[in-house]
Amino acid sequence: MNSQLGAIFDMDGVLVDSYRAHLASWNVMLAEHGRAVSEAEFAATFGRTSREIIAAIRPDRRLSDGQIAALDARKEEAFREIIAREFPVMPGAAELLRALDGDGFALAIGSSGPPENVQLVLDRLGLRRLFGAVVTGRDVTRGKPDPQVFLLAAERLGIPPARCVVVEDAPLGIAAAKAAGMASLGVASTGRTRQMLAAADLVVDSLGELSPQVFRQLIGQRSG
Repeated sequence: MNSQLGAIFDMDGVLVDSYRAHLASWNVMLAEHGRAVSEAEFAATFGRTSREIIAAIRPDRRLSDGQIAALDARKEEAFREIIAREFPVMPGAAELLRALDGDGFALAIGSSGPPENVQLVLDRLGLRRLFGAVVTGRDVTRGKPDPQVFLLAAERLGIPPARCVVVEDAPLGIAAAKAAGMASLGVASTGRTRQMLAAADLVVDSLGELSPQVFRQLIGQRSG
């Protein structure tokens, strides 16, 4: 059995502080169709795939797969334009990733976002080489809280789920990590509170609070 440990990172709200950019990009797209989404509506769906969010936002219309795909593409295009102008990297992200890699952890991204978004973030972080697996919304058919994205990431790393820690900022992501049988670490980033993430094994306010030893302890506690 592979004795290596794994750390699987959600991207939005964990490696990049993208909450405001995502909210703004949804409203850029929806404004073109005479609609808008409130912050409360947006927050309730954060962590799910765009396809699922569009279906939730537009229950009044029966949209074809092609129409959903077009709306999704426009929204994500607007998002990339926003973060490209001012990249909102999460404080401590690069330092934590380098520390985990140096300590022997296998790293993966498990994101509901499209591959173009993940590629942009990896390019701007400049740490693509550290990740042994990248799973995006295009790789899965079920969004969080379904564990598919994290289970696929662990499979691609070749590491059993019980030897992985998931780092998430959304309650749906924490639920997905637990359903996958993985340790869960919640980051109370923009739009999130510690109370919202209380189901996680550990909640922090910043990635700067974390170290490889914390990850090892979480895995040990869960397996113990």
